[in-house]
Amino acid sequence: MVVCGLACWRCRWLLPLLLGLAIIMGIIALAGRGWLESESEPYVQQASLWESCTRGQEDLNWSCESLMDYGWGRAAAATYLVGFVILVICFALAVIAFSIEILRFNFVRGIGGLLFVVAAFQIIGLVIYPVKFTEEIPLAGDNMFSWAYGFGWASTVVVIGCAFFFCCLPNWEDEVLGNIKPTYYYSSPERAPYLN
Repeated sequence: MVVCGLACWRCRWLLPLLLGLAIIMGIIALAGRGWLESESEPYVQQASLWESCTRGQEDLNWSCESLMDYGWGRAAAATYLVGFVILVICFALAVIAFSIEILRFNFVRGIGGLLFVVAAFQIIGLVIYPVKFTEEIPLAGDNMFSWAYGFGWASTVVVIGCAFFFCCLPNWEDEVLGNIKPTYYYSSPERAPYLN
């Protein structure tokens, strides 16, 4: 029977796959218009990381204003975007690290450190946005931080988890590289009388 635990060479692509998932969620967060939305009808407020849009209850057209006109808007977008770019770099480094047969564990631990930097940048952006948005942008009706904002947090949580695993992976170096001999358990007939 083949057992494939977390620290196993056959399962080495699990961590880069999770980083790829974090990248997809980050793209959805960056491109999504659902950072803030009206909670119920009439839907009069909608915002992304880049702009805030409103409309009247009877109006069908959205009137949008760029959040890049605000210092906090540029700061939130820049910190989240810098974290995303470093995440893409970490993904490329992870693919390279796990593609070569002689895995450099200090290199893997460095990727884990970079992922903590990614998480810090993304958290800063994800905290600045709602705090300053609700302070400086007039809100119409009942609003909620919605699906795209949630994808931003989901990406950040996956990055934090991967960062811990990348940093701890060198502790299982022998298991990952297959340098440990299997342990066989043998029971002698004296200890197992039922075998007679």
